[in-house]
Amino acid sequence: MMKKMALYLTAAGLSAFLGSCSSDELDFSRYPSVEISNGQVKMKVFLPDAEKGLYRATRFDWSGVIGSVQYKEHEYFGYWKTTHDPLFHEDLTGPVEGFIAPGLGYEEAEAGGKFVRIGVGVLEKADEPEYNWRETYPILDHGKWTIEHGKDWISFTHQLQSEVGYAYEYEKRITLKEDGFLLAHCLKNTGTRAIETDQFNHNFFMIDGERSGTAFTISFPYPISSDDDTKGMLEIKDHEISFLRDLADDENVFVSLSGYGESAEDHQVKVLNQKTGAGMIYQVDKPLHRMVFWACATTLSPENSVWLSVDPGDEESWNSEYTLFVEE
Repeated sequence: MMKKMALYLTAAGLSAFLGSCSSDELDFSRYPSVEISNGQVKMKVFLPDAEKGLYRATRFDWSGVIGSVQYKEHEYFGYWKTTHDPLFHEDLTGPVEGFIAPGLGYEEAEAGGKFVRIGVGVLEKADEPEYNWRETYPILDHGKWTIEHGKDWISFTHQLQSEVGYAYEYEKRITLKEDGFLLAHCLKNTGTRAIETDQFNHNFFMIDGERSGTAFTISFPYPISSDDDTKGMLEIKDHEISFLRDLADDENVFVSLSGYGESAEDHQVKVLNQKTGAGMIYQVDKPLHRMVFWACATTLSPENSVWLSVDPGDEESWNSEYTLFVEE
């Protein structure tokens, strides 16, 4: 049976902040979530909620925050930190998506003015020289979230109007398949100004809770390279990233990757935990706009992005497909 709920979120939700939690107080059962399953794949998804949601910051899109994916007795995601603050920019679980660009209307807005972040709402610009992605900005209008789900799927629709000419209807639908899941997106421009922005997925893989290190390989369908400092942690060779050693608790590494072309066939990544045999291949049906790789001790993230250009009255759709596997 399909369950349906409409959430009308207001700016007053920020005042309901629960406060940060220590590692002894991490209790994610307090946050609204839904579990879906098709018998092979089981998934937990946290729900957008301005008063009680797991994530109420402004860096990431609030929809489709996946807390757990289980397949053939293996786990592919999880919470990767020892503390949690719903208003902190990175305190959530993957795969999570967002927009690297500052926001629609940010550049021309004065301090105290309004700009829009898709999947979040209408935000207030700070008195600052440039956008700070680590900052959580005041949310003046959360828009309207509508959530629907069945036993093996869930959809999020975010509708937003603004006084600065930007408006949209953004839908994300997660559907489980026999060996993974599909993220289907559709962005409709209902405003008077064109929407030009990137969209990225941070992913936050945590396959079987394995520490980032020599157990993992990350593979691409094209020869990859990077001019960035790997800090002696990574080897980037041919089509693959591998770790030279396990990462310490206080270490992280970030590199931009090049080598991909203009075809959507290049928009694919394979992540394998060689120790447990569990892995994942994900691919997107739009060309890559940017590819980077980031890892800390508890999670690793090949971060892929696409470019969106949607004129008023038009819409754009794209799909991300995740295929899970277990090597014997």
